[in-house]
Amino acid sequence: MKTLAELLATHPFFRDFSPEHLELLSGCASQQRVDEGDFLFREGEVAKAFYVVRHGSIAVTAVTPHQGLVTIQTLGEGDVLGWSWLVKPYRWHFGARALEPTVVVGLDAACVRGKCDQDSKFGYEMMRRFAQVMASRLEATHLQLMNVYENRS
Repeated sequence: MKTLAELLATHPFFRDFSPEHLELLSGCASQQRVDEGDFLFREGEVAKAFYVVRHGSIAVTAVTPHQGLVTIQTLGEGDVLGWSWLVKPYRWHFGARALEPTVVVGLDAACVRGKCDQDSKFGYEMMRRFAQVMASRLEATHLQLMNVYENRS
């Protein structure tokens, strides 16, 4: 059976992380299973973790006034989920619901933030990579909003 550090090392988000940084992260990690239809988290809740998807698929969702729950993006194996843990007040900007039985590795937000504070090189690398995640979610949200307003015309 693989250790959490070994599982993280095989995930694309952590490609080229040093073994030391993977060990730091593994101390904050736990593997979790999410059943189809269950929410991993909901928009507005406290963001206590972020997740890397090992198997399955997750819908990133937002609640809209006219259409209710809308899927912004669908994530699967190799994707990372959640950036709200990085930005105060640490509340989810989106929701996440499993579209099928899904396995993720959850990383405790407070633990990872503490490791980032202790090791600036590690913290910079995490911020650099999460900036890409944030840009991807922003672009997906933009495209979804364009579809919502285009369909209302």
